Amino acid sequence: MLFEEERKRHIADYVHQHSRASVQELANHFQVSESTVRRDLRDLEEQELLRRTHGGAVAVMQNDNNEPSFLEKEDRFQQQKQDIARAALSLIREGDTIMLDSGTTTYYLAKLLKNFQRLTVVTNSVMVAQELANEKSIDLLLTGGTLRPETQAMVGPFAERAIASVHVDKLFLATNSFDSETGLTTPNLIEAATKKQMIKSAEQVILLADHSKFGRVSFSRFGNPEDVTTLITDSLASPAVLQAFEEFGIVVVLADYGGAV
Repeated sequence: MLFEEERKRHIADYVHQHSRASVQELANHFQVSESTVRRDLRDLEEQELLRRTHGGAVAVMQNDNNEPSFLEKEDRFQQQKQDIARAALSLIREGDTIMLDSGTTTYYLAKLLKNFQRLTVVTNSVMVAQELANEKSIDLLLTGGTLRPETQAMVGPFAERAIASVHVDKLFLATNSFDSETGLTTPNLIEAATKKQMIKSAEQVILLADHSKFGRVSFSRFGNPEDVTTLITDSLASPAVLQAFEEFGIVVVLADYGGAV
């Protein structure tokens, strides 16, 4: 018998693989009641993993060009983002030079860096800069650039020139959307250009993305799946989707609830 979250994940996979499925079909396949299936479909729709229809559900490939604010994004999947940040922390070593992209999960990672005695952090994030501003053991470099209020990111030509002048050990990258066919995408062209330069300036690209980012496509493409060295996501991510990423040579790390990896 499957646990509730595991069952939901399998239901999302089933709908994704078959494009659509009826409530009765899912109830028979997973040997649960139709009322349980309806409740699971409602929860999965809230997580934007599928779309409910009359009598069932269909898979979704989202064209997501809306740009929620930093505060709006911070409230979504907060536990998963914190778990991803804790998993990312285990990849950082004393003396590393790292770059933190602007994003809510990278912001949670910044909060965990204060015990390091020797670390260089390059960032285009106002929120990360504020979090680390008083840490004497961290050499903090700000990119400068044009501030985007929506994401609290510094972007544009000034930011790109600053990023191009450095080379970091590890980039902790954020994205609005990640799809195995389209790659890394974000709604804003200028922010996409800045992210593209970040990828060029890093030895390793570590993508921090909760499960809601997968199977979505935004307006501006800034990277290929092959650009990503490591993907850290949460345990609600579809195994089929993660397998597709692994086929590109990406190391996939699952951060479970409570911070276990």
